[in-house]
Amino acid sequence: MIVARGLTRRFGTLIAVNNLNLCVKSGEIYGFLGPNGAGKTTTIKMLTGVMEPNSGEIEIAGLKMRESGMEIKRLIAVVPDEPKMYDNLKGIEFAMFIIDIYRLPKRETLRRLYEIAEIFDIDYLGKYISDYSHGMKQKLMVSIALMRNPSVIFLDEPTVGLDAASARKLKLMLREMANGGASIFFTTHVLEVAEKMCDRIGIIDNGKLIAEGTLNELRSQSGKMEYSLEELFLDMTEKGENLYSNESGE
Repeated sequence: MIVARGLTRRFGTLIAVNNLNLCVKSGEIYGFLGPNGAGKTTTIKMLTGVMEPNSGEIEIAGLKMRESGMEIKRLIAVVPDEPKMYDNLKGIEFAMFIIDIYRLPKRETLRRLYEIAEIFDIDYLGKYISDYSHGMKQKLMVSIALMRNPSVIFLDEPTVGLDAASARKLKLMLREMANGGASIFFTTHVLEVAEKMCDRIGIIDNGKLIAEGTLNELRSQSGKMEYSLEELFLDMTEKGENLYSNESGE
């Protein structure tokens, strides 16, 4: 459902993403992890058609991004790390705007929106977005993305700003959608969430995919079967120098 071949993006002399190859299957939750500045958000922007790569190919649901960009955007849903909404609209007005843009069946889509809003305890659809907190915006953005019942979902730090109960509900909903055949691609700094949710994990550092696989496969690759995902991540990205060395702290 998500394929990237040789994906590269430069900003001047900086290579933000370097010859990246990915393949995410239908029904799979794929966690894309990396330190700050590793290339996660740039990768999502390319995979969702927001930013063009300097080189490489992208296919979503069998469609090539260069040839079928608009059709792909109708198939996917994106939840960015910073929700971008129109502050002068009410929540329900913004939802109706999205319904009109994507030419979705109004009654069926609104029914799904209200069902999701009830799950997330969203009781502010009639209020102006300018009055929303970051967490309120995040929950609404997630709800609007999921109301479309997309076949591919991209989420950039989706649990940031969510309370513990909402984050858990989101995890359960994403698993249910994956079980129904949707592909979920998300980034997170909360490694415990990735460890519990993901079918497979990719770790990017300095623009390169340095490891990929299930948690057990990552453990096998590192030769450290007892490590948690957090320990593996720190070890592979060299962010945990001496963190797990010995009890004397040497």
